[in-house]
This record gives sequence, C-alpha cells and structure tokens, in this order.
Amino acid sequence: MSTASPLPIAYGFFQPLLDWQSALAESWLQAQDLQLQMLSTWHHPFTAVHQELWDLWVAHFGGGVPLDA
Repeated sequence: MSTASPLPIAYGFFQPLLDWQSALAESWLQAQDLQLQMLSTWHHPFTAVHQELWDLWVAHFGGGVPLDA
C-alpha cells in the first residue's frame, strides 16, 4: 500500500478560502480593537464629569465637604 495521501493536494484548493476567512477575522478583530480604544478614550471624561456631579451633590445635600471614599 502507498503511504502518500491525496488529501493535502485536495486541501490546497481551500487555501484561498482559508486566507479570505483569516483576513476577514483579522479585520473584524482590528475593528473591535479600535472600538475598544474609542470607548476607553471616552471613558475618562465621563468619569471626571461623574465625579464632579457627585461632589456637587454631596456638597449640597450631604452637609458640605465632599469626602473621597
């Protein structure tokens, strides 16, 4: 019996499809990474605004000086 298998030759026809699928997955991951970077960039100003509003609320309703927890 022959030990050579014809399968590697047959799988060679799928290589363009696998390359396309790999490129699609990589671009999808890059898009998600960009979205996460944008979310992280927006997170800091909103955190500062939230802290400022909390300090104002505590100063008004909490009896004066805002305490850092």
